[in-house]
Amino acid sequence: MSGTLHPPIAAPLGDTTTDRLELRRFHAEDLDELAVIFAKPEVWQYPYGRAFSRDETQTFLKTQIDEWASVGFGCWLAIERATGRMVGYVGISVPTFLPEVLPAVEVGWRLDPLAWGKGYATEGASAALDEAFKTLALEEVCSIPQSENPPSVRVAERLGMRRDRVVTIPANERRGELEALLFVIARDEWLNR
Repeated sequence: MSGTLHPPIAAPLGDTTTDRLELRRFHAEDLDELAVIFAKPEVWQYPYGRAFSRDETQTFLKTQIDEWASVGFGCWLAIERATGRMVGYVGISVPTFLPEVLPAVEVGWRLDPLAWGKGYATEGASAALDEAFKTLALEEVCSIPQSENPPSVRVAERLGMRRDRVVTIPANERRGELEALLFVIARDEWLNR
């Protein structure tokens, strides 16, 4: 990925923790546990409407590891601190699937259905926004939930993000065109909330 896909960053991102989550970079040895989560159709209902195969999970994992290496940030693996159980991922990434918003950084999340309804998406995304604005010194971060995904829309709203507009995510080789909502939040809005 070239630097033109995202704004410049002040420093690379590290790992962090929240009250209930350990948020760390992905490692190749995370494949087995991650594949179990990604094999649940609900996890990838948006945007694919189906589960991931082990090969797709391995490709996802490699992409995450490569993104950290090339841009200095990425999504974190989310681990429940009380149990040590992997619950999905949360963090920031470059939304290359929506070229019209680039250069940009998106906050996003994808959790095991067993972890839904516990506030983990909001908790982890709050940590990601703290790091995006304090460590990376970004001016703005977006979120791009699908219009048909009310739970993720509600997370963006709970984070204090503003709905900017409806966007069309172009089709790719794995899925058709999608309608999504572009949410944004500026550094001063986040830090002064």
